[in-house]
Amino acid sequence: MSGAFTGRREDDRLLTGQGRYTADWNLPGQLYACFLRSDRAHAEILSFDKRIASSSPGVVAVFSGEEAKDLKTPPPMVKYPGRGGGMLKVPQRPILARGRVRYVGEEIAMVVATSAAAAQDAAEKIDIEFRELPPVVDGAEALGSGAPLLHEEIAGNLAFDYEYGNEAATAAAIAGAAHVTRLTLDSTRVSGNPMEPKACVAAWDAASGSFDVYASSQGMSMMLPNFAAIMGTPAERIRLHAHDVGGGFGIRSQAYPEYCALMLAAKQLGRPVKWVGSRFETIVSDHHGRAAQLGGELALDRDGRFVALRLDWICNMGAYLSQAGPLINTLNPSTHAINVYRIPALYGRHRLALTNTTPITAYRGAGRPNVSYLVERLVDEAARETGIDRVEIRRRNMIPREAYPYKTPTGSTYDSGDPAGELEDALKFSDWNSFSERKKSSEKKGMLRGIGCAVFCEPSGAGAAPQEQAAIKFGESGNASLYVLAGPSGQGHETVFPEIVAEIFGVSPEIITLKASDPSGPKLIGGGTVGSRSVMAHGGALVVTARAVVKKAIEFAAKDLEVSPADVEFRNGNFTVKGTDLSISFQEIARRYHSQLDSLEGIPTPTSFPGGAHVAEVEIDPESGEIRIERYVAVDDCGRIINHVLLEGQVVGGIVQGIGQVLAEHCVYDRASGQLLTGTFMDYAMPRPEMLTDVRLYDHSVPSPSNPLGAKGAGEAGTTGAIPALANAVIDALRPLGIHHLDFPYSPGRIWEAITKSGLLR
Repeated sequence: MSGAFTGRREDDRLLTGQGRYTADWNLPGQLYACFLRSDRAHAEILSFDKRIASSSPGVVAVFSGEEAKDLKTPPPMVKYPGRGGGMLKVPQRPILARGRVRYVGEEIAMVVATSAAAAQDAAEKIDIEFRELPPVVDGAEALGSGAPLLHEEIAGNLAFDYEYGNEAATAAAIAGAAHVTRLTLDSTRVSGNPMEPKACVAAWDAASGSFDVYASSQGMSMMLPNFAAIMGTPAERIRLHAHDVGGGFGIRSQAYPEYCALMLAAKQLGRPVKWVGSRFETIVSDHHGRAAQLGGELALDRDGRFVALRLDWICNMGAYLSQAGPLINTLNPSTHAINVYRIPALYGRHRLALTNTTPITAYRGAGRPNVSYLVERLVDEAARETGIDRVEIRRRNMIPREAYPYKTPTGSTYDSGDPAGELEDALKFSDWNSFSERKKSSEKKGMLRGIGCAVFCEPSGAGAAPQEQAAIKFGESGNASLYVLAGPSGQGHETVFPEIVAEIFGVSPEIITLKASDPSGPKLIGGGTVGSRSVMAHGGALVVTARAVVKKAIEFAAKDLEVSPADVEFRNGNFTVKGTDLSISFQEIARRYHSQLDSLEGIPTPTSFPGGAHVAEVEIDPESGEIRIERYVAVDDCGRIINHVLLEGQVVGGIVQGIGQVLAEHCVYDRASGQLLTGTFMDYAMPRPEMLTDVRLYDHSVPSPSNPLGAKGAGEAGTTGAIPALANAVIDALRPLGIHHLDFPYSPGRIWEAITKSGLLR
């Protein structure tokens, strides 16, 4: 794009320690909070004694479930019926536990003191008597007969039984198929682990009856309704401040119980209250991701064409329902359950189970990686079982480019795409056809080598609001400020949104400033930064708003040039009278008329289906079980690309998080006690830089007709492609040993154990 930066505008600030994260906010007279959390997975609270804690040095107040009994979290974003017309069953979630604790890490009490150390010391003096109850941490076990019940009002721990597609037609197609491939996979529970731990500062202004809340956010339009519903305060009286956010990944999109407890304390005590969580608190109480048992059956005819797909998921939702958790485990997957293939018969059933674990929410990919993982593993297994080459079986069944827009069996519409073209590019750029030579070279060293591909598409965009709005306001200097409801957390919004508008105005992006989710800005309708929607939605809204500004500016230019507006044309930042050399620049008009150019416009909330084809190549040391990713190629269709630097950062980041789930990350609960066994970085393995040393990215863009920019989502594509591509590569390396299935994570220990048990390698 013209005038594009060579780097990111926000980098200088963030890399020189000038960023301002939640922990950097301090308000006059503030107090400090510490939360006492449950060290039990399931227990009744028989007694709660805070007397010693309350009289401890520096303690101002101790809050328990009794003080917060009127505050309860609002229901999730699911309003549609499930199987048999049944609706989502929502357990009440208290801000601070009352009567019972249901997972390790649940908030029981909050101590407020004059220092963080004093609050922590006092929290340890609270005396609680428990009566232990049996826990259940596995989703399938929670749905079994006789399983411990978490909530009396929800029978069998089944919060929702959701279905989509045609059950009878799919059953008939499977019954008459020439071959059926069946798989059950475990999409392991992971922790989002943003760089910035959960933190919050809350202040109450009694004169105006309003709150100021400082907390990490993925957009104020997502969190404010939570605060309003829980606190009983109108949303317009709650100002949410999130200047810099150290990672979102989906888990920073709703109001956590701690934030609301702090708001309660600030209001009752008349002083600001601050809390900064530890890394342990982040792992144990930030909402987790994935945690689903994925069952699938893929039916083929005698020619190797897919005729039916039946899915059966059990989704472990944790002890309570997050705002996004039920949505991303039901509706999200249903919109692209067939992935990139022509499959005429489809049926899916997803059961949401409650367990004694941390609640589940959207995590990078938000249900979509589960679809690609299951379907692409099914396709590879079908190829093995039928003897059809795994590339050829994909070619036979892909939706051709000319079939777009393509309506799926569930009624969703893929707007545009070219999966076959993406696959061919990925095969070419990965040197797929010469893999056998590299495999022989590895064998000579005593190594196993495998290659895997995955083709995918995923929904991006959408949102609860029917429209996405943006505003542009001008100062007396003529410089513009952009207002959108985005919640940036490293994507580079401060760079790309000014670039988009600058191209339309024909000016330098440096004179344009983004003010995302500004509590002092114009009131806007729209959504936050989730679902890979920002450039499509916020960028698209800025495009139409910028065009409205130009339309106004033409009127003023015509006035100053003393001609009719019809005689003025606008090009490259200049208004020119047709057929003459009379002109005036956009910047000059902005300086003269500034606020008269202010505009607020919107677009219908867009949805698109980006996609891609990824190829991973791995080498495995059978002596240690260690996996080395030798090559990684990603070909992605992100629609029109606005800024390659930012796009590459998003795709690589997504790939690394996908690799993390496949090779390392896993939240493990002890089945007997319900204790979280991976509560620190000593036990919870994170992806490391050396895991991905050779990654090559390529574009295969098909613009989307859903938004003015022609853009598609990009932030989650890397994860959605990496998980199945890497899984297929590892299994390909292990196939000579008769290993055709292995659950995540593919840690060295797990790989070594599988190789040893095979007995085929000495």
